[in-house]
This record gives sequence, C-alpha cells and structure tokens, in this order.
Amino acid sequence: MDKQTRTELEAAAFRRLLQHLDSRKDVQNIELMTLAGFCRNCLSKWYRAAAEERGIELDYEDVREMVYGMPYAEWKEKYQTEATPEQQKAFEEHKKG
Repeated sequence: MDKQTRTELEAAAFRRLLQHLDSRKDVQNIELMTLAGFCRNCLSKWYRAAAEERGIELDYEDVREMVYGMPYAEWKEKYQTEATPEQQKAFEEHKKG
C-alpha cells in the first residue's frame, strides 16, 4: 500500500471513530478513559499535537468542537452527567495501573 492510500484510510477511520463517538453521546469520557485509556479530549489533544508537529497552530477549543461536533461547553451541558461513585472508583483504579 502506498503512503497516500494509507493516509487516506487512516483519515477515513478517524472520521468513522468521530461519527461513532457522536452516535454514542451516552458514553461518558470517564468511561472511555477507564475502559480504553483515552477519551474525546485525548483525541482533541492528539489532533492538536499532530498539527503542531507540522507547524500548524490550532486552538484547543476549536479542535474539541471538531471532535465533539459542537462547542465543548454545549456538549457538556447537553450530554455530560455527573460521574457516579462507581465510575469514579473504576477510574481511580485504572489510573493506578
């Protein structure tokens, strides 16, 4: 596979991941962090870091809006719930490794 095709496939997979996360607004970031070790905010940070490696400055909030499909504050207000004690405990256990 040539480099261009690989890049296009990776980009398509990333867009599909964003679509999937958008369709699963019920899944909280704390759950993603506990189960997978990353969340929507991590994706935003990775995207921004990749841009910076190429000399492109991006505003973090603009990147989060791309990942969340709306301004983060709006997503948080509409979809983020308070972490349950069980979620907090699982997250803390995950952080311990």
